[in-house]
Amino acid sequence: MEITLANDFTAFSFWVATAVMFMGAAFFFMERSTVNKEWQTSLTVACLVCLVAFWHYLYMRTGYMASGESPTELRYVDWLITVPLQIVEFYLICAAVSAVSLSVFWKLLAGSLVMLVGGYMGEAGHLDATVGFVIGMVGWAYVIWLIWAGDAAQAADGAKNENLSMAFNGIKWIVTVGWIIYPIGYFMGYMMDGVDVSGLNSLYNLADVVNKFLFGLVIWHAAMRDSGVAKG
Repeated sequence: MEITLANDFTAFSFWVATAVMFMGAAFFFMERSTVNKEWQTSLTVACLVCLVAFWHYLYMRTGYMASGESPTELRYVDWLITVPLQIVEFYLICAAVSAVSLSVFWKLLAGSLVMLVGGYMGEAGHLDATVGFVIGMVGWAYVIWLIWAGDAAQAADGAKNENLSMAFNGIKWIVTVGWIIYPIGYFMGYMMDGVDVSGLNSLYNLADVVNKFLFGLVIWHAAMRDSGVAKG
């Protein structure tokens, strides 16, 4: 049966994700000029995350609807660009209001790359799925430690800035709770009997909508407050 939006929820979720990513990129681009210059880099990165995701979703959506297969390589190309950008936002929002060691940037970047490389090697079949899963989870756990108790968390606490704390805590919870959708999808798709392409991609699409657009929206709100444009 031909895959269409009417008969396939996963195809529909690809379209929704594509639209949300375009909307997010346009919104953050237009809003970056309304905040203080210290926050503009953070909003630029939020815009780039959505823009890169939009571009890849155009191709992932087309590929899935044509073949019904999971666009693993394209999805990981997208994540290889967007996930490190999101993770280094922890450094950027701290740097917007206080001096932060560059080592925080490199530690966050390293953790995100370990997470991605492990996941890709397992999903693409270059490693045993369980081994790839464990490597990816180690990278994720390291990032979680950095933003809850490590150097990134200490930098945020030391800044003593209410709006920074609001943004940092918001995206910290997204990375901790929202990102758990990805290992759930991986486990369901590659560590149970058979690969459920439809369920796996529906979960990944939902996760991207929440974790890319909402992630940027939290930073935007904090930037607006810190710039005196918004209250509450």
